[in-house]
Amino acid sequence: MMEKKKVVCLISGGIDSTTAAATLKHEGWGVYGLTMNYGQIGKKECEAAKRVCEKLGIPLTYLDLTDLQKVMQSSSLVNPAIVMTETFTAPIIVPNRNSIMLSIAIAFAYSIGADAVSYGAHLSDRRDYPDCRKEFIETFLAAERLATERDIKFLAPNIGILKSDVVKMAKHLGVPIGLTWSCYKDGEKHCGRCESCNNRKKAFQEAGIKDPVKYEVSISAGKGRA
Repeated sequence: MMEKKKVVCLISGGIDSTTAAATLKHEGWGVYGLTMNYGQIGKKECEAAKRVCEKLGIPLTYLDLTDLQKVMQSSSLVNPAIVMTETFTAPIIVPNRNSIMLSIAIAFAYSIGADAVSYGAHLSDRRDYPDCRKEFIETFLAAERLATERDIKFLAPNIGILKSDVVKMAKHLGVPIGLTWSCYKDGEKHCGRCESCNNRKKAFQEAGIKDPVKYEVSISAGKGRA
């Protein structure tokens, strides 16, 4: 029997990265999950990553990179002194986060002989997040190929679809949606106020699918990004 091709998937515990990993597993890839604590306020992301990977039968490697918060203080996701807004604002961006994480994922892929790396970026991210665009992927991967002299592929299954379509795909693939965590905060429930919660609620509304997670505030989802 031919051995499955391997892919290292960055899995934050949110619905986007979980669905990307589930998609690749469904397509026959041998998926290896990778999650990181970079000092984010929403530490439940990592707990969620562990739960969804257990449910999907995906081995998960956890990295403690909490010291990164010392050089990412411009972001409200790691710095509690900055207001966490309900809609997109510049402080929501964690500077260079995807470049850092994908570089680590490529190092991991190199060490285990994987053929590709993956993350959960989708089309709805394009407007506000420069490191979720095809142009970034293409340029970044060119540099990494020079750095490793390996033809490691870059897979982003969600890159051409909206977040609402990601929700539909998650439902279709049987992703454990109720175990995912999208909130930028770290409460018992999703806060229902932050930009990420609003984006999630809007995506579920547009997909016509009930979100099984609990929110502290069930306000209108019309405030977030598309």
